Amino acid sequence: MTIPWHLVGLAFLVCLAVSAPGFRRVYYFVSLCYAGAIAAQSLVFWLVFRDTIGGWALLQLLLLLAYGIRLGAFLAIRERNPGYAKELAGAERRTSEVKLWQKIVIWLGVSLLYTLLFLPALLTLSLQAQGVWPASAPLGVLVMIAGLAIESIADWQKYNYKKTHPSHYCDVGLYRMVRCPNYFGEMLFWFGVWLSGLSAYTTVAAWLLATLGMLYIEALMTAAAAGLERKQDDRYGAQPDYQDYVRTVPILFPATAIYSLRKLRLAFR
Repeated sequence: MTIPWHLVGLAFLVCLAVSAPGFRRVYYFVSLCYAGAIAAQSLVFWLVFRDTIGGWALLQLLLLLAYGIRLGAFLAIRERNPGYAKELAGAERRTSEVKLWQKIVIWLGVSLLYTLLFLPALLTLSLQAQGVWPASAPLGVLVMIAGLAIESIADWQKYNYKKTHPSHYCDVGLYRMVRCPNYFGEMLFWFGVWLSGLSAYTTVAAWLLATLGMLYIEALMTAAAAGLERKQDDRYGAQPDYQDYVRTVPILFPATAIYSLRKLRLAFR
């Protein structure tokens, strides 16, 4: 099966349209526009493939829709939380000097990324439309469910904890097992999306593009975890209980001995 380039083009146009609010607030490009682009693609391609979609491919699409809606709702609720006002103000300051041409580059870049992230699902839908059962979809969907559950639970645990402990790092629930469970859940979810499309990667281009999107989001989440580690070290580093926490709880991957991404990065220099 060749890549349905006309549908990839449609996906890219959808992402461009949904990501346009980022011109108003630059951080929207990687927050609300991210969530909206995934949800919008899910809806558009449900309409495109409504006569042939079913089974695991349908469940995969519903999970992507749920991912986008959940993330968008969470971000919108968090944005209205007075306790998050300082973070938003900082984001506004950091992006206030971004030029129009830079915004255009970001707009095109994130739209391409969101298209590539959705590509495995698009290929799976196209394969099923040709009457071929996507054999890799069940395993991938199960991984997606696990990732979505972990990310959702972690986000709400931290959100609720911060409402009553605004000056303390979150160390309850999933955060007792890993310091960035929300990032780990997101990485697991997108790995599941990539895994679910394996049956449809019948060309080198399909392999390269789908894998590129997956690897980029994995690297992005790893970098985000390293950034959060740096921020928390600056904020809580003088607290003895925090030092015990970071020495005993892995930073990103549960049940591993990787306690610091910053030190790991320095070790490879």
